[in-house]
Amino acid sequence: MRQEETVSDDLHLASLCAKGDRTAQKRLYDRLAPKMFAVCLRYMGDRDSAEDILQDGFVTLFSKIDSYSGEGSFEGWARKIFVNTALMSLRKNDILKQSEDIEVAWGLSSPDASAVQNVSYRELLQMVAKLPPGFRTVFNMYVIEGYSHKEIGEALGISENTSRSQLMRARTVLQGWLKNREK
Repeated sequence: MRQEETVSDDLHLASLCAKGDRTAQKRLYDRLAPKMFAVCLRYMGDRDSAEDILQDGFVTLFSKIDSYSGEGSFEGWARKIFVNTALMSLRKNDILKQSEDIEVAWGLSSPDASAVQNVSYRELLQMVAKLPPGFRTVFNMYVIEGYSHKEIGEALGISENTSRSQLMRARTVLQGWLKNREK
């Protein structure tokens, strides 16, 4: 399908969903759920929590669907809703309350990029899911979603230095797991 057709289909589907068309909502759910579940799982780390966030995200998506303007990717617009839903849940549970500033973390070794060469994307995502919530959240936001440390700090209510520290520590933990995996 060409991009113009996809955008047109997205607008049409969004329009039907905004009018409460259950068939369109089911079609949209079936189309987005697998991808958005993967997003939720990356942030939450376990299937039960990810399923809760997925459902909450769809409630939000359907309640705000009339605000989709058709500019940009519909999937990208939806992804932001699911990321924000996960972040709200993590903030509510104060996942970073035991975070350390970067000055405390300076003693940690820097990650070795070569340790990643022999691991599949799926294995790496499984390792990321096992990270403590603060590490996992910052890693996902910075590495996968492309947020800056300033944006992460604002979204999570932490300092930029804390964001950097959490990312450095996540990378260090992942590096350790990768090295142990090779042995």
